[in-house]
Amino acid sequence: MPFHAQQHRAPVGADALLQQARRALQTGALPAEELLPPALAYVSRSWQRSVQAGLDAFARSTPAPHHSRFELARATERQHELLTHARPVMDYLMGQTREHRGMVILADADGLLLHALGDLHFLQRAERVALAPGASWHEAHRGTNAIGTALAEAAPVMVHGAEHFLECNGFLSCAAAPVRAPDGQVLGVLDFSGERRPASPHLLGMVSTAAHMIENRLFQARHGHQLRLHLHPLPEGLGTAAEGVLAISEQGLIAGANAAALQLLGLQAAGLRQLHLQHLFQTDLEQLLRSAHAAQPLVLQRAAPGQPTRLHARAWLARPARRQSTAATPTQPGTSTQPSARPSALPAPLQALDTGDAHWRGLLEQAAKVCNHPIALLLQGESGTGKEVLARAIHQASGRAAQPLVAVNCAALPENLIEAELFGYAPGAFTGARREGAPGLIRQAHGGTLLLDEIGDMPLALQARLLRVLQERQVTPLGSGQSVAVDFALICASHRDLKAEVAAGRLRADLYWRINGLSLHLPPLRQRSDWHALAQRLLQQHAREQGRCACPTLSDELERALRHYPWPGNLRQLDSVLRTAAVLAADSPHIDWQHLPGDLRQELQRPPAPHAPSGPQPNAPPASAPPTAEPPGQPEQPQPHAAGTMPLAQHTLLTLQRAVADAGGNISQAARNLGISRNTLYRHLKRQR
Repeated sequence: MPFHAQQHRAPVGADALLQQARRALQTGALPAEELLPPALAYVSRSWQRSVQAGLDAFARSTPAPHHSRFELARATERQHELLTHARPVMDYLMGQTREHRGMVILADADGLLLHALGDLHFLQRAERVALAPGASWHEAHRGTNAIGTALAEAAPVMVHGAEHFLECNGFLSCAAAPVRAPDGQVLGVLDFSGERRPASPHLLGMVSTAAHMIENRLFQARHGHQLRLHLHPLPEGLGTAAEGVLAISEQGLIAGANAAALQLLGLQAAGLRQLHLQHLFQTDLEQLLRSAHAAQPLVLQRAAPGQPTRLHARAWLARPARRQSTAATPTQPGTSTQPSARPSALPAPLQALDTGDAHWRGLLEQAAKVCNHPIALLLQGESGTGKEVLARAIHQASGRAAQPLVAVNCAALPENLIEAELFGYAPGAFTGARREGAPGLIRQAHGGTLLLDEIGDMPLALQARLLRVLQERQVTPLGSGQSVAVDFALICASHRDLKAEVAAGRLRADLYWRINGLSLHLPPLRQRSDWHALAQRLLQQHAREQGRCACPTLSDELERALRHYPWPGNLRQLDSVLRTAAVLAADSPHIDWQHLPGDLRQELQRPPAPHAPSGPQPNAPPASAPPTAEPPGQPEQPQPHAAGTMPLAQHTLLTLQRAVADAGGNISQAARNLGISRNTLYRHLKRQR
C-alpha cells in the first residue's frame, strides 16, 4: 500500500505559515486544498474533517474522552490477540528508534491508545497532552494526528509539527501505519511519536515495516497450521515485507490472505473464502505440497487474464513431515521428527505447547484432565516460564473458550483501586466514580475464566473478600447491598513460594487452599530437555515475522553455549535474545557469536554465576553447574569464584549488579537485557541487599 508522501513537507521554519493556513481554514477564508502543497493533500483533507468536527485549532485543551482504568482493561482484553502479537514488535521498534527519543504506541481501530513504551522524559511530556493509554486520538477528538489520520485515510501517514490541527500538539512529530487482520479488517494503528525535529526520511518506513511484522504474526497465528503460498512478481521480492501470502485449506480453498496478496491479485477480502486455488493459478494442491516438501521455488501462471500474469512463489508447510491433503501419500509411522508426532489426547491449544520435554508434557496432560472440571488451578514458577501462556491455552482447551478470559495482574493494580477494579461499584459509590457504576473484573469473567496473576501480591485486607467470592460464587459491588451470582473457572499464578508466604503471614492459609485445587510447577528453562525445539520454534516464528522464507539456524558451538547458560529470564529472555539475533543475522543463514546482543556475548565469556531461582521449584531436580562457555578462539578464562565457594545470594547479586552496570545504570535496559520485568529486577536487588 503506498505511503502518503513525507517529502517536500514544510520545514520547521514554516510553522508560522501553517498556523496562518489553519486560521484561514477555520475562518472559512480559503479551502484546505488551496492552503497546502499537493504532497500534503492528506493533511488538507484531515484539517477539513477537523473543522467539520467542530474542533478549535487554537484551544488550550479539548474535551476528548479519557477512558477509566476499568474501560481500558476491558478494551485491552478485547484486543488481547492484537496486543499479544504487537508487544514484541513494539519492543523491537523501540530499539530501532531509540535515537529519536520518543515513544511507540498501539491504538485500536477507534483510536483508543492501548499500550505505549518509550523514553521516560518524553513519556512525561506526552502525558501533558494525554498521549497515553486510555486516551482517544480519533480525529474527531484530537484533529489531525498520525494515529487518527492513519485510521481515517486507511494508510500510513506522517504528521509533523504544525501539520497537527491542534496547536497544542505542534511539538510532536509522528508516524503511524494501520495494522490489518488476515481478512483485511483494520484492527488498530502502530505509531511512533517523538519531539518535533527535522523529519527522518526513514521513520515512516520503519513504522510501516513494523506494522507488517504484526500482521505477519497475526497471519501466522491464525493460519500457521495451513499450507501457505508466498508470492511476488520478482524472485528477489520473496521473503520481503512486500510479498503476498495466501493460506490454503486442505480442500484447496483460500483461507486467508495478507494485504499485499489482496493488492497483488486484485482481490477483495469479502468473498475470499469462496475462491479455490485453481481459480487463481494454473496449478493444484498436490504440486504446491510437493514444492513445500522439497523447499523448491515455483513460477505460477495466473488462471485468468490479469497483471502480473506470472508470479514467483514458495510454498511453506509448518510441519513438512505431515501431508495436508487426503490424496497425498500418508506419513509412515515413526518417520516424523516432530515432538508431538506420537498419539495424543491433548486438546489442540495444549498440544501446540508440547515441544518434547517429558515433565512439561506431564503438566499439559494434567491440565487437560481438569480444564473442564470445577477445580482451581495454581500455576507456580519463575518469571518468564510461561504461566500466562499456559493459562490461556487451558482456557482455550476448555468448554469456556467462547467466553472471555479476564486476566488481572494483582501486583500492577494500585492498592487504592484494586477493590473497585475487582468487585465493581454501584453508581456514586465514591468520589470520582462513574455515574453508571462499574461491574468489576470478576463479573466480566462470568461464563469464562478468571486469571489472577501474581496472586501472592494481593493486599492481605482484600484476600478475605476474594475468599468469600470464591466460596459463595457471588460478588457484591462497592456501595451496593445486592450480591450478583458469578460463574467462572479460576486460574491463579505466582512467581512466589506461596507456602512460604502463608508461613510469613502475607497470604491467608484458607485462601491458599481455596485456590490450590491442583498446583502445576512450571520448570525453569535451564531444567527443560526441549531447549533445541523451543529455540527452533522461536526462530521459525521470528523468521516469519521478518518475512524470511528460510529459518536461520544456530551454529553448533553457539547452541552448546546457549544450552548451558542459566537463562534467569527463562523463555521470555530466550525469545528476546533470539529475536535480536535473527534480525542481526538477516543476511546469513546461520546465527553465530557476532549476532548475539553484546551483553549476553560478554556474559558467556565470563565464569557463570550460579542462578538464584525467582520462584518456587519444590519438585524440580537440582540443576547441575554448567560449564563455562567460550566463543571460538577465546582462551579459557580463570574462574576466581568456583561454584560453591561463594554464597548463592552473593553470586546472584553480582550477576544483577553486572547487568545494571552493563546497561549504564539504566534499570529498565538491564531488565530488558535479562529478559525480566523491571519490577522483578528491583525485587531481586532489594532482597539480595
